[in-house]
Amino acid sequence: MNKFTSAKLFARIALFSLVALTSNFAQERKPTPRESAQDDAIEHAKGNADVAARQLTSPDPLVRQRAAEELARLAAADKRKLVEGYRLQEKNERVRLALDWALYRTGKSEALFNVVRALDSGRYNQAQSYLAQIDTPASLHPFLTRVSGLTLARLIESLARTGDATTLDLVKPYTSSADPKVASAARFAEREIAHRLSTPQPE
Repeated sequence: MNKFTSAKLFARIALFSLVALTSNFAQERKPTPRESAQDDAIEHAKGNADVAARQLTSPDPLVRQRAAEELARLAAADKRKLVEGYRLQEKNERVRLALDWALYRTGKSEALFNVVRALDSGRYNQAQSYLAQIDTPASLHPFLTRVSGLTLARLIESLARTGDATTLDLVKPYTSSADPKVASAARFAEREIAHRLSTPQPE
């Protein structure tokens, strides 16, 4: 066996050993006590607005965020005043955004602007996930003329997921925007919405 063959064999053995070690580590890793407590709290709040509301006082920001998201999912209008109070004192940006979404879903329509504004921030993916759940794209249409730049481009990307025929008409003019990000997002949305509208929906 020459040196080149030996080197290749050694490299393969090393690679297989690394893969096996990584696989074993992934299988053996157990949740930390904190992760287990988070999971238990989040699971306990599912479907229960009272529990979710109490968890807005949790010292764990992830638990507070998930609690706000659960209140939003439940559209718990009777908790709106409570959510407004916690929103005023919340310091964590991700939790604040979740509370804005909860406020919108519980009837405070103006809170949606904070979610749209977060599209131009490090919380972009979080905001996108909320906007993907919106009941009707018409709720987002007014913001097309109220925002600009990256926020507008990402708003149009959001509408690509949920937009209807009216959205398509509103988005088309932006395909010739002088801002390349906006124009690209508009062309993407135009393709996505047109494809969705032309595809028969399952009954």
